[in-house]
Amino acid sequence: MPTFTCRDCGAPFSLPEAVLARYPGWTPARCRDCRDASRRSSRRPASALGSGPATGVFTDGGASPNPGPGGWGAVHVVDDEIVAEAYGHEDHTTNNRMELTALLHALELVPVGTPATVYSDSNLAVRTINEWAAGWKRRGWRRKTGPVENLDLVEAVYEGFRARPELELVWVKAHAGIRWNEYADALANRWRLEG
Repeated sequence: MPTFTCRDCGAPFSLPEAVLARYPGWTPARCRDCRDASRRSSRRPASALGSGPATGVFTDGGASPNPGPGGWGAVHVVDDEIVAEAYGHEDHTTNNRMELTALLHALELVPVGTPATVYSDSNLAVRTINEWAAGWKRRGWRRKTGPVENLDLVEAVYEGFRARPELELVWVKAHAGIRWNEYADALANRWRLEG
């Protein structure tokens, strides 16, 4: 059984082969004790993993601390099989920039003309693209209260989705046991292990 080192406590830990087989190419970042301690208040039990859509593109991103070093991840799955994935990091960034970067890369994972749903657990990013960006564009990429933050990414993601009407952007709750959202979260944190 492969052994890993927990990024939080530094302790060695292992996972059953059956768990690792569910997420090909994934390297777990935290031991179960550290993971459960940080998620206990907001997450479903591990037995709930596996729920959620089996097809789509799932994205996640974050910085720790915010702002600080961060990463993003995106995975395209069809019938619970990984078709493509991408991930990366920046040395100094924010949660919002990483969420938007993940969405930008999600556009690249789906062949043009292929219908797909893109799932993000960032309600802010989803509402930015689906609700607010059109008005900001009409006003010369300005909000009523001032400039648009992260305009370079907001504009690129908004225009990317406009150019791809076969793609739908949908919000999903973070850390709710949705299998592929959890996988995207692991991709977004992969930079910590590869450091």
